[in-house]
Amino acid sequence: MANDSNSDLNSKISTIEEFAKLANYSLMDSLNVDPDANQDGNEHQPRQVYSGHYVPVTPTPLPDPEYIAHSSTFFEELGLDDELVQTQGFQHIFSGDLSNAPAPMLKLGWATGYALSIYGTEYTQQCPFRTGNGYGDGRAMSIFEGIFKGKRWEMQLKGGGRTPYCRGGDGRAVLRSSVREFLAQEAMHALGIPTSRSLSLFVSKSEQVHRPWYFEGSQSNDPETMVANSVAISTRVAPSFIRVGQLELFARRTRSNAYPTALKELEMLVRHAIDREYQAEIDPALTFPNKLVKIAQLFRDRLCSLIADWIRVGYCQGNFNGDNCPVGGYTLDYGPFGFCEMFDPVFQPWTGGGRHFSFLNQPLAAQQNFNMFCKSLGPLLQEEPNAHEALLQIRDEFIHVMQQKVETMWAGKLGLERYDSELVEQLLTLMINNRADFNMFFRELSHVPEEASALVGSFYKKPTQEQLDQWQQWLDQWRTAINADEQQTIVSHAMKQVNPKYTWREWLVVPAYQQAELGNYALIKELQEVLSNPYQEQSQEMEDKYYRLRPEEFYRMGGVSHYSCSS
Repeated sequence: MANDSNSDLNSKISTIEEFAKLANYSLMDSLNVDPDANQDGNEHQPRQVYSGHYVPVTPTPLPDPEYIAHSSTFFEELGLDDELVQTQGFQHIFSGDLSNAPAPMLKLGWATGYALSIYGTEYTQQCPFRTGNGYGDGRAMSIFEGIFKGKRWEMQLKGGGRTPYCRGGDGRAVLRSSVREFLAQEAMHALGIPTSRSLSLFVSKSEQVHRPWYFEGSQSNDPETMVANSVAISTRVAPSFIRVGQLELFARRTRSNAYPTALKELEMLVRHAIDREYQAEIDPALTFPNKLVKIAQLFRDRLCSLIADWIRVGYCQGNFNGDNCPVGGYTLDYGPFGFCEMFDPVFQPWTGGGRHFSFLNQPLAAQQNFNMFCKSLGPLLQEEPNAHEALLQIRDEFIHVMQQKVETMWAGKLGLERYDSELVEQLLTLMINNRADFNMFFRELSHVPEEASALVGSFYKKPTQEQLDQWQQWLDQWRTAINADEQQTIVSHAMKQVNPKYTWREWLVVPAYQQAELGNYALIKELQEVLSNPYQEQSQEMEDKYYRLRPEEFYRMGGVSHYSCSS
């Protein structure tokens, strides 16, 4: 099924036939199919999947699909011509119709299973079968894997219909959540944070589904009504979609002796993950036990860097379970995510998430996921006590590595050569007291002002004179620490590279998907442009529109300040 490289790295792909020639299905070629699966992909009813790494499944096409947007930035990276998105072949395939996909592209996709762990606790009872054999890609299915400019990418439809893992759902994604994920992935990439990427976005002009949602202006935690929503398919792309939860699934099966080849299937999956995500960093000459030690070390470092980056820009994942944690160490699954505006250490956009997944608790949530990752590798090292001991040491050192990464992040945000705990802790306390906007405050501080009054525009609460004096005292200490009198220009420039000016503000994204429901996609394209240049100054018009404090009425508003589900 393979063609390992582009025939001409300098020419752009403009036809779906050229695109199809890049197919290279390493997952399906090297891993086991569910032995009970229908090989034709007719797998649209929920059922238990007992073994195998994937289930072949055909997407359910959108009826009357309409193109909304694609990522020109990502098309450029892949070597795709923007004109490709307008071809009939592309629009059919990425709105879910693979029936005419040209060879060697397959006419079916695949869905994968995983286990559920929440903050380090294993769950099975939430599975409709109460066995854990029903968790997995319920409405996401990969449809293509190929080599683009020498790099492997996997393409996955979100909202492409039901799979065996759908647990009774309709398999669709609504336009609202699809617009959010499409925009958020490219915004995170522009911020310099590892993430799945957005390829394209299509909407159906005739199919709708009902989802619970909020009345306009509601301050309720929980949705109060059912709303008809247009269905959409967004295509997300990553080097792989292997999650910690997938490794957990096969490790649990191994520990319970669920079937004779469970340990072998766990080993196959881990080897595949190494090939997909760490091939360039793990010496193929290493023994397998030493490869396991190495992948744990590399994943730990990637994950710690990722979480530090999330905090740097105010991002909160909201629901950082093991099944939302890719072994490649990037951001995935933009469901009930949010960006902290008024600074709150326990900011949490998901009403079901609790404090354990809140903003500044994300390092601990990541540690729990990493613990489950290491636990999943354990069965493969039962006969290798030295390697297993090394794995446990890497696990135990996680929080120290995380702390170093987070401290380095805070130092960078403040233009410091090294972390100063007292200075940072004093600052965060002041920010809480005056309800500072997280990203606006740090961007204004990046100008290295002399007077604290220059920062007041980023506060939601006007400071008293006593508070302003406290701010001035802190500012003077900070300016001394960065040697502002001599280094102001250098420090300011460096801070503006890590403190973005333009970030996600939910209340400014809501109109984009509301207008899209009416067939107007202009605001989506405008947001694509603004969010793709987060560190740069933009026009005065864009600054007035997108660089401002959240209006008071949007705080506590359902569907803006918080979500009960991702839809």
